Formats: sequence, C-alpha cells, structure tokens
Amino acid sequence: MALEFSEHEREGVTILALKGRITVGEVTPVRDKITELVAAGHNQVVLDLQHVDYIDSTGLGNLVISYTQVKNAGGALKLLHLNKRNVELLALTRLHTIFEVFAEETDAVNSFFPGREIKHFDILSFVQEAEKAES
Repeated sequence: MALEFSEHEREGVTILALKGRITVGEVTPVRDKITELVAAGHNQVVLDLQHVDYIDSTGLGNLVISYTQVKNAGGALKLLHLNKRNVELLALTRLHTIFEVFAEETDAVNSFFPGREIKHFDILSFVQEAEKAES
C-alpha cells in the first residue's frame, strides 16, 4: 500500500495526515513533502500518524531527518495520534525525548503558541494502560 497524504492548516500550523506504512520504500514521499512545506515557509508541522500502522527503522530515521530539517528552518515537527506499536517504538528508541507527542489535534496546535493550555501525551501511562488491557 502506497503512503497517502492529506493536508490541512489550523491557525497557521500544517497538519499532515499520513495513511499507510512508513517504510524503506515509502520514506522519500515523506521527506519530499516536508522539504516542500519548509520551502513554502510552513515550518510548524504536525504529523498525524493515526492511520500509520507500521514504521520501520528507515522510516523512523527519515522522521528524524524531517524533524531536523524543520527545526533548522526555525520551526518544529510534532507527532499526533500514535498507535500502541508506534508509541512503543518511540519509547524503545528513546525518540520520545526528541519528538513532542500529542493525543489530540487541539493540544498539538496549541503547543505552538506559548501560554496556551496543552495536555502532553504521557507515553509511560499509555504503555502501562495498554499492557493492562491486554492482560
């Protein structure tokens, strides 16, 4: 399944919803899209990963490259709606210390505006609750 994109803007923040898998064969479109956004001056980006069921090591590496590219342009790239597997991947690789992760789009958008109330995503609680549910 080819990786699909849909894009919308909310208060100047670009929300890029991905659908499919972020793997070795599908990473170039992600990097190309981020490059296009940054070149157009859109350096406040949220990647909505709700419909991404799998990220391999190459895909993860490219998310880090995209994060760095946006940061170097003076912006930020944040993650939204991660599933259990992708949350565990971030925790295992300790990339949860780099990426800001959010459960709600409103919180992700508000995080770009100092002084606005946001609810941070608690990865440890999420993993613990998921393990309890599986038991």
